[in-house]
Amino acid sequence: MTAKSNKSSQSGFFKGNPGTADNTRMFIDGSTRSHAELRTAAIGFGTYRPGWRWSRHAGPQVGKDSENHIGYVISGRMMVKDPSGNEAVIEPECAFEIPPGSDAWVIGDEPCIAVDFIPMGDESE
Repeated sequence: MTAKSNKSSQSGFFKGNPGTADNTRMFIDGSTRSHAELRTAAIGFGTYRPGWRWSRHAGPQVGKDSENHIGYVISGRMMVKDPSGNEAVIEPECAFEIPPGSDAWVIGDEPCIAVDFIPMGDESE
């Protein structure tokens, strides 16, 4: 990760608010994602609009296939499809780990709000 965050450190503690970080990425459709960098991980916060799809709105913008994602859905729903073609719905209060090369898209009329966790040194977005 190369973007700067709003982290602050005091006495060995690191804190940041991924929802208000100064590194917000706006995707082609207006969906957003930002992250806060801590000492050993970055915590991302995304609001994905109805109709958002990784392969259409994010992948072309970042210029790479999706990478491993670990996260938790707060609200809304998302369908994921792994490279083998298996599909699963990720719903509120659901933790997930999605393998590299997967696609994901918001289903329904409600935005999907999710947090994700990225070990530092990982190039994931």
